[in-house]
Amino acid sequence: MRRYVYQGKILSLAIEDEHWEIVEHKDAVALLVQDPERGVLFVRQYRPAVAARTLEIPAGLIEPGERPESAAARELAEEAQLGGRLERLAEFYVSPGFTDEKTYLFRVHDPRPAAGTPDADEDLEIVWLDPGDVLAGVRAGSVQVSAATLIGLLYATGAAR
Repeated sequence: MRRYVYQGKILSLAIEDEHWEIVEHKDAVALLVQDPERGVLFVRQYRPAVAARTLEIPAGLIEPGERPESAAARELAEEAQLGGRLERLAEFYVSPGFTDEKTYLFRVHDPRPAAGTPDADEDLEIVWLDPGDVLAGVRAGSVQVSAATLIGLLYATGAAR
């Protein structure tokens, strides 16, 4: 039986069977946008939870009742002012030992301009970088990324298919 300790806008903390601490979290989407000349599109932003500026592929939460594909299109327009044809590459749990959050990773084909309204509290810098260079920075510990970004980098560099 689950007993809720906290219920917020994007997550809830529950205790199951008076033993397991479980974070129930909204699912998310992440988007791999690649261009042969510019590299991969990243968003650089400050993340208070880790007190660092991270480099991430565009990503965001799936709202209640929203399909992953719709959330992906919305987030891409909001964060990068882009649209395109979406291909679902993978879905994975972020950290199943304590949270039910699942992320859906999409590749964006034929990116094109699209209007989107950024979230008011986001301060994003859009950068295009070589995925191999970013992966080397992750390996060296000089670049901070999310797990979804790391998986996207593996697809971008051909390490995942």
